[in-house]
Amino acid sequence: MPLQNSAARTMPAPPEEKRHASRVVRALKKGYPEAECALHYDTPFQLLIATILSAQCTDERVNLVTEKLFARYPTAADLAPVPVAKIEKIIQSTGFFRSKAKNIKACCEALMADHQGEVPTDLESLVALAGVGRKTANVVLGTAFGIPSGVVVDTHVGRISRRLGLTDQTDAVKVEKDLTLLLAKKEWIDYSHRMIHHGRQICKARKPLCDDCLMQKFCPRIDV
Repeated sequence: MPLQNSAARTMPAPPEEKRHASRVVRALKKGYPEAECALHYDTPFQLLIATILSAQCTDERVNLVTEKLFARYPTAADLAPVPVAKIEKIIQSTGFFRSKAKNIKACCEALMADHQGEVPTDLESLVALAGVGRKTANVVLGTAFGIPSGVVVDTHVGRISRRLGLTDQTDAVKVEKDLTLLLAKKEWIDYSHRMIHHGRQICKARKPLCDDCLMQKFCPRIDV
């Protein structure tokens, strides 16, 4: 049963809504058993920087840029002293490159000053870094450290969760709140990875391929 009204949700979700969410999770596991983060990285630091760069940019473009960036500056210690103008030149094609370069440098400086160059493993410390919001922090904690701090809500996750009736919210923070009440905590990390793959392959924004969807029998197709 799709969620009816999440505006005032503060209590655990009713059993029928949790059962619906469980069907979604099982279908995603079947369709995308090996789904993982599309960003390329070797260390938590590199995932952090790649995620900052991914704002308003495709993962494919970010991967092209970070290949060059990390070849030169693989750690916070390497990148912190680099002039902003030099960072701008390398990341220019990712869009909003001036603010991203400024944030990346400030982030690296803070990592060196406050965390011995290592990425912290708690949400509060991460969101205190320049350029890092809750979404970025959830990505890093979940993907790099296996810590389910929340559900990553990007455009795919938000759109498909609404179509499936798991939320009726459009604000990412509110969508995340609904999903954390519906999904078992052990599913939070993989749910996002699988939803992103599903959004790119099947449940596309403009023309969803409903006939090819593993969830067609129970998806309410809200706003489709």
